[in-house]
Amino acid sequence: MTETDHTRAHVEPGGPSWLDNLGHALVRKTSVSEMNNNAYLVTCRRTGEQLLVDAAAESDRLRELVAAGSGRLDLIVTTHQHWDHHRALADLVDDFAPRTAAGAPDAAGLPVPPDVELAHGDRITVGELVLDVIALRGHTPGSVALALTDGSGRAHLFTGDSLFPGGPGKTQDAAAFSSLMDDLEERVFGVYPDDTVVHPGHGDSTTLGEERPHLAEWRDRGW
Repeated sequence: MTETDHTRAHVEPGGPSWLDNLGHALVRKTSVSEMNNNAYLVTCRRTGEQLLVDAAAESDRLRELVAAGSGRLDLIVTTHQHWDHHRALADLVDDFAPRTAAGAPDAAGLPVPPDVELAHGDRITVGELVLDVIALRGHTPGSVALALTDGSGRAHLFTGDSLFPGGPGKTQDAAAFSSLMDDLEERVFGVYPDDTVVHPGHGDSTTLGEERPHLAEWRDRGW
């Protein structure tokens, strides 16, 4: 994938979405709510099946996002239980009747009980696309990331609030921080190469190569 294959830019709430052409998949992003939450729509180009990562807020905006793809919605994955990532979940379930999924330890904290409780190492299929589930324990007990590999072999990680440009997501105490850092180092930085794209739950995307040199710094500062 080259820079001409996609457009990636900061997206303000209420602003236009961006689109990534990943060969066998299309990824659309829009930002919603006063919390600047990112919602990602992954479309299988061959079948039209679609996955939404985080039905965060503003149901009408998310319906527009779905319509910008194939118009169907087959699965919603909630990356974690925090309220700002699922305020539109019930509305979209009512509208489209998709399957829903979330990390098992966070399932009880969601307004719609998930059809599938995810664990580390699970795989999700959307049409002909396969996404790997990465459990990242710390921001919440059941936080998950999804890994999608594009047509060139490059990985794209939808990390929720577990990894951002500049460091891991917020944790409540030292034990949770250590847990999250351990999982990030072992399950993300220890597995995926530097050209892997990170799509977080708020703000701009980054790459593992941009963030990898700072792992020791994050450990030392404790956040």
